[in-house]
Amino acid sequence: MRPLLLLFIILPILEMWVLISVGEEIGALPTIGLVFFTAVVGLALLKRQGISTVMRAQQKMQMGELPAKEMAEGIFLAVGGVLLLTPGFITDVFGFICLIPGIRQLVLGRLLSHVVVVHGAHTGYQQPGGQGADPRSGSAGHEGKGPRNVIEGDYKREDPDSEHKSD
Repeated sequence: MRPLLLLFIILPILEMWVLISVGEEIGALPTIGLVFFTAVVGLALLKRQGISTVMRAQQKMQMGELPAKEMAEGIFLAVGGVLLLTPGFITDVFGFICLIPGIRQLVLGRLLSHVVVVHGAHTGYQQPGGQGADPRSGSAGHEGKGPRNVIEGDYKREDPDSEHKSD
C-alpha cells in the first residue's frame, strides 16, 4: 500500500516540477497548449485503438474463443486514456505507452506471459459415495491426506434407450 501512496504523492510533485520547468523554457501558454494537444491526440488514438480492440474481441467471441488478450488491452487503453487526460508530461508518456500498439503489445506480452487463463467453470462433481462437492474447496472426501488429482474434461450424457428405439 505504501508504494501506491508514495506514487500518488510523488507523481503530482514531479508533474508540477516538469510543467514549471517546461513553462520557464517555452512559456506558460505554449506549455498549456502542449498539454491540451497531447490530450486531444491521446483521445483520438484511444478512440481508434479502442474500436479496433472491441472488433477483435467480438471476432474471437464469435469463434468461441476467450478474448483474454483483448480484455487486457482494454484495461491498458482505459488506463492510457486516463493518464493522457491527466495534465502533465510524465503521465502523458505512460499514457502513450498504453495506447501505441507496438509498445502496448510488448508490455502486454511480458505481463501476460505470467498469467494463466483458465477456460470454463467448475460447478462441482459427484463423488462415488453420492455426495456432491466443489473440487476447489478441499472438503467432502478430502481430509488433508495430501494432494488430490483432479482430471478435468468434458462429458456428454446419452440416453442408452435412444439407440434401441425405432422411428
